[in-house]
Amino acid sequence: MLLLLCSGGAVAKSVVDITGQRVTLPDRPQRIILGESRMLYALATIVPGNPAARIAGWPADMAKYDPQSWRQFTTAFPAIKAVPQLGAGALRDLNPEQVIRLKPDLIILPRLAKSGAQEAHFRQLMQQVNIPVIYVDLRVDLLNNTVPSLKILGEIFDQPQRAQAFIDFYQQHMNKVRTRLASYHGAKTRVMLHLHLGRRDTCCTTAVNGNLGQLLAFAGGDNIAAGAVKGVFGESNPEQALAQPPQVYIATGMADADDDRLQLGPEIDADRAAVSLQRLLAAQPVLSQLEAVKNHRAYGLWHNFYLSPWHVVAVELFAKALYPQLFADLDPQRTLEQLYQRFLPLKLSGTFWSQLPQ
Repeated sequence: MLLLLCSGGAVAKSVVDITGQRVTLPDRPQRIILGESRMLYALATIVPGNPAARIAGWPADMAKYDPQSWRQFTTAFPAIKAVPQLGAGALRDLNPEQVIRLKPDLIILPRLAKSGAQEAHFRQLMQQVNIPVIYVDLRVDLLNNTVPSLKILGEIFDQPQRAQAFIDFYQQHMNKVRTRLASYHGAKTRVMLHLHLGRRDTCCTTAVNGNLGQLLAFAGGDNIAAGAVKGVFGESNPEQALAQPPQVYIATGMADADDDRLQLGPEIDADRAAVSLQRLLAAQPVLSQLEAVKNHRAYGLWHNFYLSPWHVVAVELFAKALYPQLFADLDPQRTLEQLYQRFLPLKLSGTFWSQLPQ
């Protein structure tokens, strides 16, 4: 919801953010600080040209956690490299004094699965110096907050029509999955979601009540961790996987310098992704013995879908993996190609998912 306010010749916008708070901000904010640089995924879909042209600072999370996309964006728009980096990559790294010195006219923060006293203190300090803070949610309650967040960003960056065009694309593909599943009356497919395959020694970090776990449920998955994990993220132990053997196993990963992790994302070729998935599953005794793995119904998915509206592609992959016959005509690769062609200033490259070979 947006209202225009005029006072002394100055025009301001009044926007209700994702938390329900009404925030007054300049009509055309020119110095915007983002609470995470991976909001660039969303901005790139709705802001023409350099999507960071009005960004005055952000943490270094994209450079740290998605160096491939960072290279793509900074190669296409070298000016992005000049945006001040505020901390190593987390919202808690934002230094209030450093933020104030950048003289922003707006701060956009992500809603997180858990917020602490440090974040509340940061908001309080910004309020004291009259810097508006607005929240969007592209990582927790994705089904309910992705569209409102895109609308908010469209208003802030004066691109409501481009935002709506992407929303139409997004909803069209999400509705196809929703409608098809509404006509399905069989048993749900049991699925195990394993975040960061190869990144941690323990098994297995997962998501249930939000984030990718929420999308998996939307796609008809019966998450074997649903009874044990009450929040958004949690741990699913190997014994649980043996007691409730999943019919489908889905791991996430993102490429970096450590080849011991699941290699997926921009610039990663299909062979490298496939080899990393096979090697990592074979190296973990419990995972390698899962029926889903033995039956070749094991997948790797690019982890950064978890905080991007591009997750519509992940939903299609989930649906097709869980119900291959019901969604035989679904083509996630084609959806990804259309997304890049219609909305992004980059050329599509790389491998965003992989499956154990038959």
